[in-house]
Amino acid sequence: MRLCLHTTSSAPAGYRRALEGWARAGITQVELHATIVEDFLRAQTRTDARAVLSDNGLTAVHGAVEIDGLLEPGPHQAAALEQLRTRLDLFASLGIPRAYAHTGGTRRLSIDDYGGVAEAMRRAGDVAAAHGLGFNVEFVRSSPYMATLPTTLRVLRQAAHPNVGVVLDCYHFWSGLNRAEDLDDLRPGEVRHVHFQDVPDLPRELLDSASRVLPGEGVAPLESTLRLLAARGYAGPLSVELFLPRYQEMDPEALARRIREVAEPVLRRAGVADEPPVC
Repeated sequence: MRLCLHTTSSAPAGYRRALEGWARAGITQVELHATIVEDFLRAQTRTDARAVLSDNGLTAVHGAVEIDGLLEPGPHQAAALEQLRTRLDLFASLGIPRAYAHTGGTRRLSIDDYGGVAEAMRRAGDVAAAHGLGFNVEFVRSSPYMATLPTTLRVLRQAAHPNVGVVLDCYHFWSGLNRAEDLDDLRPGEVRHVHFQDVPDLPRELLDSASRVLPGEGVAPLESTLRLLAARGYAGPLSVELFLPRYQEMDPEALARRIREVAEPVLRRAGVADEPPVC
């Protein structure tokens, strides 16, 4: 496994400045947020966006489509799928192999509605496959209908689509309503991407998506989590996605160096490190 940085972590810096700074710090894998790329493309071209990646020795390994309600049943589904096609076309042009959507929503569902969520997963998986991409689902702790790993796996298995997998976000898992033993239910191949953050030592009632901290600076059992993922065959990116202003407002190179300083020892202690060249 190797550290990856999510463009959300340096969102104020913008696409070019963030990626160039991370590359100077020795980062080789990045995760792109659709809106940050689209902001760059207001004045530049897709060729320019690809050049920022290639000129800096970076590989874009995952993309956030950021489409509200994509997986939530309702009359908005057709418009959400059309937006998905647009953003997957963008990601495909940048060589990104997989994209994901989170399970943010506006309402609680009845048990009968979950068949509609499974169908939405299948449709998204089909659209992604048509663009040559995989599609992943990230459960988020604030979701009114899919906030835990057990619920996500239940619906994923109902959808039974070979092109659809799970994003395991360590912050959403360890700060939410999940239990450690829920990880034991994972089957090989179900987790296809990992978001790698830590949980601060606060009452869970005080936590929200913005309160996540650097891997290795909180209280989540990250080392045992990585060992279990490795035992299930996961050997992909560990993408650090941060929202706190004190991180986002840092110089991107300084942030990336700090992330490497605190997070890479966690990977080594877990025995899963595949380290990039030292800068």
